[in-house]
Amino acid sequence: MQNRTIRIGTRDSELALWQAHTVQDKLKNHGYTTTLVPVKSTGDIVLDKPLYELGITGIFTKTLDIAMINNDIDIAVHSMKDVPTALPKGIVEAAVLERANVKDILLHKGIDFLQSKGTIATGSLRRQAQWLHKYPDHSVVDLRGNVNTRMKKLENNDWNGAIFAAAGLERINLKPKDYLDLDWMIPAPAQGAMLVVAKEEDSYCLEALSHLDHEESKVCVHIEREFLRELEGGCTAPIGALATIKDDQIDFTGVLMSLDGKEKIEIAKSINLTKRDGFGIQCAQEVLNQGGKELMKKIKADLQ
Repeated sequence: MQNRTIRIGTRDSELALWQAHTVQDKLKNHGYTTTLVPVKSTGDIVLDKPLYELGITGIFTKTLDIAMINNDIDIAVHSMKDVPTALPKGIVEAAVLERANVKDILLHKGIDFLQSKGTIATGSLRRQAQWLHKYPDHSVVDLRGNVNTRMKKLENNDWNGAIFAAAGLERINLKPKDYLDLDWMIPAPAQGAMLVVAKEEDSYCLEALSHLDHEESKVCVHIEREFLRELEGGCTAPIGALATIKDDQIDFTGVLMSLDGKEKIEIAKSINLTKRDGFGIQCAQEVLNQGGKELMKKIKADLQ
């Protein structure tokens, strides 16, 4: 059975292909034969509307889900932060690869503007809210497209800067020398992690991918995604979450913000690794009880 060729579905952007090639190389090291099947997603095609306006959860993952259900591909590789917390029926998480850099960074044309007025570009409500919370006099414009497209748009516009995930730029060697680490910004749940999904009944692929699973990364991103799911964020609300493990302890920071960045509900908690079951849910419940329920209602109404 080792001679079966595993068809790896991927978006066709440079970053997505880098991720798929990484999975392909790792599977090859374990003796598996694979082939890449690039697929274009609606999220890549419709660039003139903010993601939340398209009304699709998992806009970047849906095309690959359909290809898998139609049996055109066997497995799919995703940036885990793009994946909805509820996977389609019959599709399961098969491997979380070791996590890369979790930080957001600012690509800029000089940072003098930070002390005055400025314009920052991002397609993420989470980044927008956190930026406006710190720099209330700035304005934020929507920026969509894959990494390369967004960098080109930054170059061609008079914006002061744009926010990117460090991991994405590092993976395809596009991180410039001159950038600003936004270590005060809480990342998206599962930022920097790659997820491979497969069909629930495909024991061959599940077995193959089990070799790629990184336990510590998996534990952390699951807590973050549990927090997100409990807050009912989908991909749209300004929600940040980061779990890290040190020795036997998990440290967690989570945040829910209003779209304009004026309201902020933050939580920071630590727990023993052995007591992690439901930890993300507990943290989310605390946020909901501290005014998060009302804030989520307001966000949903504002986005309608």
